[in-house]
Amino acid sequence: MRNEASQLQQMMKECRSRAKVLAITSGKGGVGKTNIAANLAICMAASQKRVLLLDADLSLGNLDVIMNFNSKYNISHIFDGQKSINDIIHNGPEGLEIICGASGLEELANLSEFQRHRLLNDLSKLQDDRDTIVIDTAAGISWSVVGFCFAADHVLVVTTPEAAAMTDAYAMIKVLVGKNFAGQISLIVNNADTVKEGKNTYEQMSKVVRRFLNIPIYDGGVLLKDERLLSAIRMRKPVVLAYPKAQITSSLMALAVKLDNGSAVQDDTEGFFKKVVDWFF
Repeated sequence: MRNEASQLQQMMKECRSRAKVLAITSGKGGVGKTNIAANLAICMAASQKRVLLLDADLSLGNLDVIMNFNSKYNISHIFDGQKSINDIIHNGPEGLEIICGASGLEELANLSEFQRHRLLNDLSKLQDDRDTIVIDTAAGISWSVVGFCFAADHVLVVTTPEAAAMTDAYAMIKVLVGKNFAGQISLIVNNADTVKEGKNTYEQMSKVVRRFLNIPIYDGGVLLKDERLLSAIRMRKPVVLAYPKAQITSSLMALAVKLDNGSAVQDDTEGFFKKVVDWFF
């Protein structure tokens, strides 16, 4: 009886502590995905939440550039056993924790069963001890990008009003739907000239997705063009810190609050990192 009670307590603890996982992705590069991921994560951390930002670009990760710090270690150093979780976490603004991207992950497919379990145990600690994990994926619909998205609770697909960006965003959504993604999918329209243009872009995408894929996509919000974002990039400083009173900062803060209040964790027994490890290895 006592053993059954302890098992129940452990299960309840896991349910309470498992972090919500948000994947920020796009069908193509150049739509502002990484900037959105970084700034959203900072806004969430500023609300006293335990937030981890993971650069999941396996070849061209650049969060360290945007956040203006030098990255000596990244997630690959866990995979090969050189470093522990704590060794590779960088402390960012507002208490945000950051793990930089890795390269050569495809070469790790020959991990032994022991190495695989050690890797999973180490990575699982990240989700157990935090409130939210924000994943900045690579652009495109490669197997690695889809793997990180498929393991998340909520995927935010970033597009712009340009036809090419919308087409590629639709391709990403189609892949997720085709693989029976169980979480929520939202569309963020970035770099719009006006709110009306951004809303029209969302409505167009929503109608096409509902007609051909038979699912709803949610409105993640509209982010307008802002020269201060370009200025912040040149300064190598997140725009929410460089220009805290700018309209784009207000929009990002509002989106962070919206995401923090919604997008429940998927109701299953597998954590994010177990799904990722299973997908890759």
